[in-house]
Amino acid sequence: MAFDSQCRWYRLAFLLLSGVFFPATASPAVGINYGQLGNNLPSPDRVVGLLQSINVSKVKLYDSDPQVLHAFRNTSIEFVIGIPNDDVGKMTDPAKAYAWVKANVLAYLPQTRVSCITVGNEVLTGNDSSLIQNLVPAMQNVYNVLRTLRLANKVEVTTAHSLAVLQSSYPPSTSSFRQDLVKPLRPLLDFHARTGSPFLINAYPFFAYMGDPKNVPLDYVLFQPNAGNTDPNTGLHYDNMLFAQIDAVHSALEAEGHHNLTVKVSETGWPSKGDAQEVGATPGNARAYNGNLMKIAAQRKGTPKRPNSPLEVYVFALFNENMKPGPTSERNYGLFKPDGTAAYAVGLDSARLGSASPPADHSPTPFNTSVVSPPTQPATGAKSANSSSAPSITSVSSAVVLRWGSMRLLGKGLVGLVLAGSYPQRLVELEGVV
Repeated sequence: MAFDSQCRWYRLAFLLLSGVFFPATASPAVGINYGQLGNNLPSPDRVVGLLQSINVSKVKLYDSDPQVLHAFRNTSIEFVIGIPNDDVGKMTDPAKAYAWVKANVLAYLPQTRVSCITVGNEVLTGNDSSLIQNLVPAMQNVYNVLRTLRLANKVEVTTAHSLAVLQSSYPPSTSSFRQDLVKPLRPLLDFHARTGSPFLINAYPFFAYMGDPKNVPLDYVLFQPNAGNTDPNTGLHYDNMLFAQIDAVHSALEAEGHHNLTVKVSETGWPSKGDAQEVGATPGNARAYNGNLMKIAAQRKGTPKRPNSPLEVYVFALFNENMKPGPTSERNYGLFKPDGTAAYAVGLDSARLGSASPPADHSPTPFNTSVVSPPTQPATGAKSANSSSAPSITSVSSAVVLRWGSMRLLGKGLVGLVLAGSYPQRLVELEGVV
């Protein structure tokens, strides 16, 4: 591609997105997931210019692609890199953990800013017992290598979780972890407490709306003005599902004795296109969700339970990726198409002026945090585990009560609403009475 064409590519991206998704005044805690499951994506060298033009300061990868890490040398962009699920077992060998850190972290520092390593993705909600057993030992070995290399104070070690780790979350104040996951979770939480690393969650209000559009208020999941809901135990008021999901995680952590762990959102987003049954997967709703999310992050807002802890999120995702399996929505989470043009219009004028929020398809009123009374019972969903793959909703075989940015399933052996585990996707079987 000629130089002037490259300039037009970057300039178009900047004009369409600057001031909305990643404005110059946005929180440095806002990042983006850079997945690469496509055969038509731009080279990492071109992506450098794009991310700089839209003021992105943090990027999360699902691996440690050397081409990407090399391309981003001497930039101010900070990276989270990943050890794929298939390689977690190898990290239980200290020698292999040392070799991995040396090749994928030490080789690029300080020119490329690697600040965090995720060991696996949504491991606990998969069905690989060996992988689950290896998770904490692998994390500990990677951390030990960093400490040996005197990098432990610069590079964090963590792992990301699906919201399916929760047993219940209605109301957020009474949330808890699934009983079958408590045993592997406890050493993991102790690791976070010892090392100061964050607890990461992948949260997708989209799946809640898609699963029950008649009862889940669209405004509630899109951060638009709505009646909200009040936790009867704490009196805390929620005007959006994502904050209810985050606070449910905080409560679950506290129930295990961990009151000071940091919770960050490692993935959240909204698809701009979907199959006929994927209700809500439209450009307007994607524009509203991502646009309003960025505004909240720029305001440095915390959740009702943690008002002084600003929201830290990684938006999913940078590009539409044409090689992702599953329903149409999975290939349409990107802010950009592979050719560098925006996947959907973002309401440039209102964003630049700081006035109205990006409109959703149903033309809601501009973003406003004022709320008055509870909405119809909201719900939640969760995205699947593997590098940039999303779940779809399945039918539920028994009664389901959907509330509070989470779900409660009545009965045993129910399958529904959540896909998790490592790639390829696997249904999570939620057992027990919630």
